[in-house]
Amino acid sequence: MATINLTESEFEKVIATDGIVLVDFWAAWCGPCRMFGPIFEKASQTHPDITFAKVDTEAEQGLAAAAGISSIPTLMMFRDGILLFNQAGALPEPNLEELIQAGINLDMDQVRREIAAQSSAPTE
Repeated sequence: MATINLTESEFEKVIATDGIVLVDFWAAWCGPCRMFGPIFEKASQTHPDITFAKVDTEAEQGLAAAAGISSIPTLMMFRDGILLFNQAGALPEPNLEELIQAGINLDMDQVRREIAAQSSAPTE
């Protein structure tokens, strides 16, 4: 599956879907973004069952600000609407593959239990 371009109006809907969604925040003038782009695109071809999306931070400044993007490229991984990974910097191909496999192998029921336990824990 090829990457899709995300806009602010569709961002929430796309990341809330079941399964894994990888989002690359980038800009055309960014050298590391241009280096990471082909790696991201290749991974999208290797994993057609995963949604690969790109956000052009120049065209979508409001979305980039809302997402807290302060450095690009920034990669986010969501699974079943839950943010699992958020890191600035271009990943080498093997590291991106490791991240994808970790997301695939993650026990989401355990993640949900941990989130529920954290949200019900008393605050000091």
